[in-house]
Amino acid sequence: MKNIFLKIALLINVFLISNCNAQTVSDYTTFYNDIVPKLNTIAVNKTQFYGQNFSNLYGELLNKNISIVKLSCGSKGDPNSQFFVLDLFFEDSGMWSVATDNTFQYPWISITFENEIPSQVKNLVLQNQGQWNNTFVQFFSNMKIEKIMFVGVNGYNSTNWTGK
Repeated sequence: MKNIFLKIALLINVFLISNCNAQTVSDYTTFYNDIVPKLNTIAVNKTQFYGQNFSNLYGELLNKNISIVKLSCGSKGDPNSQFFVLDLFFEDSGMWSVATDNTFQYPWISITFENEIPSQVKNLVLQNQGQWNNTFVQFFSNMKIEKIMFVGVNGYNSTNWTGK
């Protein structure tokens, strides 16, 4: 009798664990299928933001109810050169893990600015652990956009990572 009870308990645990994982994947696909169409409507007209302040693009993201969660900065080419590129991410670390574990695409916007991002950005990113907040909104607001690339917007399970 004890042996049957243990088997039943084990089966219930396996079912609950797999059910939680399925729910998480479901959450991610719902998130992805909600945000990517909104991003794609901006991607189609992205050139209207070229030469404009970041605040204009940010306003459009807000109008579409797109929330930035994390950011990172990079260079145009040589990894040791100045920062010109701002990458914006929309998923929290839980969603990021689901995407990575399932080889799903995760959407982001890569923005190249006309001028170098001021060096203070390094300390700001470290202080805020890469979490987007109003300090970053103000920091980038008057920076002019050179180009924009929308990445990870070709379908959550697509192998095509070509940006738009």
